[in-house]
Amino acid sequence: MDGAWFARMCWRRRGAWMWPAFAIAIVVDAVIGNVLPPAGETQTLLAAALGAWFLNLLAVLLMSRPLGAVLRRFRPDMPKVVARDYGGAVAIVAVGAALLTVGLLHRPSVLAHQRAMADAITRAQAWIGDRAPARFRRNLEYVSTVAIEPGSIYRTCVPSVDGRSTYCVIVKTHLPFAQSVSFDGYTPNAVFSQGTG
Repeated sequence: MDGAWFARMCWRRRGAWMWPAFAIAIVVDAVIGNVLPPAGETQTLLAAALGAWFLNLLAVLLMSRPLGAVLRRFRPDMPKVVARDYGGAVAIVAVGAALLTVGLLHRPSVLAHQRAMADAITRAQAWIGDRAPARFRRNLEYVSTVAIEPGSIYRTCVPSVDGRSTYCVIVKTHLPFAQSVSFDGYTPNAVFSQGTG
């Protein structure tokens, strides 16, 4: 009796990986989601942590038993609870690997959008510096840019020297430089974004 209890405790100690792995995975997956967002341009650390918590919990609930059953086919001497624990740990590692893979696959798109935005800002500054009234040209370094269609169409505004108005342009990066910029009024991007959101 004591020998069986001792053997069971040894198995438990050797198999208690799922919940420590779960805690570590939330931190690691949150960093992955923050640095390599799976969608969009950015993701906050808190949003990435919440997403990681949900995905890992779902993986444990749905995959720990089936993976544990597969493991027990190869190791029939292993207790069910230990096999389930190992299965849950494997599911957690798989979630992290999937998040990393999706983030890496999405990264070129993020970089392309960042390059397109930088190009749009350069075009807008050149156009505003050449055509806007002097009170706006003096503030060219203080641009505000929003993506209307990421990678293609942007709206850039420059505040006046007194800060009372803005001068805005639309930039279409897919067009030749000379035809890519057009005046779009004096409505600041903060107000424009609320109207189009």
